[in-house]
Amino acid sequence: MAKKRPDRDLEKTYPRKDFVAKLRRLADAIEAGKAFSIQIAGERLHIPADAHFNIEHEREGSVDEVEFQLRWQRE
Repeated sequence: MAKKRPDRDLEKTYPRKDFVAKLRRLADAIEAGKAFSIQIAGERLHIPADAHFNIEHEREGSVDEVEFQLRWQRE
């Protein structure tokens, strides 16, 4: 039986150079149809090749936000 992980909702800010490197690795994996691994705030995540992708736009007052999201079911 898999160990239940606690719920988690966080944001991590990266310097531009690191953010770009992560996006490039992600784009390369998606384009190649491969899984992708990333560590965020100390937790390693494994995103399968069949993850679902969406782009979300939010606006609140004078602030706009765009989120690139990956969603998958953990086994």
